[in-house]
Amino acid sequence: MSVQQEAGVGGEALEVWIDQDLCTGDGICAQYAPEVFELDIDGLAYVKSPQDELLQDKGATTPVPLPLLTDVIDSAKECPGECIHVRRVSDRAEVYGPDAG
Repeated sequence: MSVQQEAGVGGEALEVWIDQDLCTGDGICAQYAPEVFELDIDGLAYVKSPQDELLQDKGATTPVPLPLLTDVIDSAKECPGECIHVRRVSDRAEVYGPDAG
């Protein structure tokens, strides 16, 4: 798997999204993985596309790049708002975040 491909658990592609309704605006995610997360002018965190565009649509997802997998997981674990969701692309099952089983 090249560094440009999506990361995965057991080789499966993962994506991440943020629930802005729960975001506290602490910016921890942007500190851990600024390539994936960014705070907008509204003070809330959003994911960014692989082309570095801020994705502001509700429920917008972005692929988790392999080199940033640990940083994205740490962001989900440390988020005080528990608003970062990492899920498998194949079945949309959450693997890290508040709804992970």
